[in-house]
Amino acid sequence: MEKTEFKISKMDCPSEENLIRMKLEGIESIKNLEFDIPNRKLFVFHTGQIDAIEKSIDELNLGSTKRSTKQTNQTDFKEEINQKKQLWIVLSINFSFFIIEMTTGLISKSMGLVADSLDMLADSFVYGISLFAVGGTLIKKKRIAKLAGYFQIILASIGFIEVLRRFLNEEVLPNFSTMIIVSIFALIANGICLYVLQKTKKKEEVHMQASMIFTSNDVIINFGVIIAGILVTWLNSNKPDLIIGTIVFVLVIQGAFRILKLSK
Repeated sequence: MEKTEFKISKMDCPSEENLIRMKLEGIESIKNLEFDIPNRKLFVFHTGQIDAIEKSIDELNLGSTKRSTKQTNQTDFKEEINQKKQLWIVLSINFSFFIIEMTTGLISKSMGLVADSLDMLADSFVYGISLFAVGGTLIKKKRIAKLAGYFQIILASIGFIEVLRRFLNEEVLPNFSTMIIVSIFALIANGICLYVLQKTKKKEEVHMQASMIFTSNDVIINFGVIIAGILVTWLNSNKPDLIIGTIVFVLVIQGAFRILKLSK
């Protein structure tokens, strides 16, 4: 058996881990996958050539680079426990905050919160598809991935149109306090999700969980919305909110294309 190390530069939270797991599902030569999210590394235990595996990982456009391949005698792999339960927990948290942020974003007129809600929805799709991958068929997973990907693109496109409309029309200030408060709670929710999905990892990785929280794109987005809220009231302008909204919509569309890669 061989062990190949990949550097995945854009793998910074468990949703990317699930994307990779689903993408590699069905490749019989793979015996086990080990993820080191804080260091953005993936270790693939496999037999035979690595070419098909490398190609599948590259298709996700997560900045993957093959580092090394070496022989290994390791055959005892730790099984992830309560995987389905963990996915249901993080799915519930992400979908709940999608509803919360979408509702408060529309009420407070904040495109930053609306965009972040779609980012939460994107993660919900990934975890939802993962649940089907745990107990469902590959064909069903691909169909759901295709619907989820196109749905994200449609919602993000509508968001872009609204951002453009607000740039061109009379300036309406979003409620900065709502932006900040809701984003703080979303930040806490993302931290809980990261903890839930990583708590069954090896004990020696526990000390890495703090750094894991601060390497997640989701958490960076939350901080971005908080900063935008502060700038909205400081500059008396809606432009910071529109800028962060635009950035997040771009990330949502990028995520949608990755999900669509699963349907092929």
